[in-house]
Amino acid sequence: MRRRPLLALPASLVLATLPAQADTGPAPATIFAAASLTDAMRALGEAWQARGNPAPRFSFAASSALARQIEQGAPADIFASADEPWMDYVQQRGLILDGTRVSPLANALVLIAPAGQPMQPFTPGPGTSLAALLGGNGRLATGDPSNVPAGKYAQAALRWMGQWDAISPRLARADNVRSALLLVERGEAPLGIVYETDAAASRGVQVVGRFPAESHPHITYPFALARRAAGNAQARAFLVFATGPDAAETYRRFGFALRTE
Repeated sequence: MRRRPLLALPASLVLATLPAQADTGPAPATIFAAASLTDAMRALGEAWQARGNPAPRFSFAASSALARQIEQGAPADIFASADEPWMDYVQQRGLILDGTRVSPLANALVLIAPAGQPMQPFTPGPGTSLAALLGGNGRLATGDPSNVPAGKYAQAALRWMGQWDAISPRLARADNVRSALLLVERGEAPLGIVYETDAAASRGVQVVGRFPAESHPHITYPFALARRAAGNAQARAFLVFATGPDAAETYRRFGFALRTE
């Protein structure tokens, strides 16, 4: 049961990119987290270290890439996904500990444009023509819908709008949501679909539309302890910290909604 409180890299490459730790004190927790959690998780890591704990080690990427790395044996102690299906993927393979899965956070989906563009904010809907807004050659940046959660949510929203057939050939398919954000920041794409929290973290984009909640599945973030971390007290303690009330203000600061259901 799920509880709700307040292209993949090979495992060998992930192992090589994590820093070596001296054998002094408890081993730090290694957290594999969705790219959209980057800023919030780094802030929580600093707060955790300030409490006298070893600094957590983070690996940020698309949830799909992280799930596949875990499947290949990458050394994750905690997995934080940007959607439920990729957590389902690792759970169905017996890679997380039963009873540790929690989904404390929610997010929203927004349409962005480069900052300073003269666009009037609007609510995307079935009457909206994104093709017209993109112009003759413009592309819409978002995560790759074949595997990146942000892209899957974007695909659902575009289908709801009746725009998928027209827009899908014009997608700039990024390997994670932060890469899609960067394409719009640089002006390489005139529009993008990202999470509200990503747009809030960037001075280089503006939100021009917020997709209605009914246009796509609910955006939730499940966290869980990896099976390999069953005896890792640091990982267990950090999971409690990162999904409990002590982390709530940090998530709010970065624009996430807290789930109370």
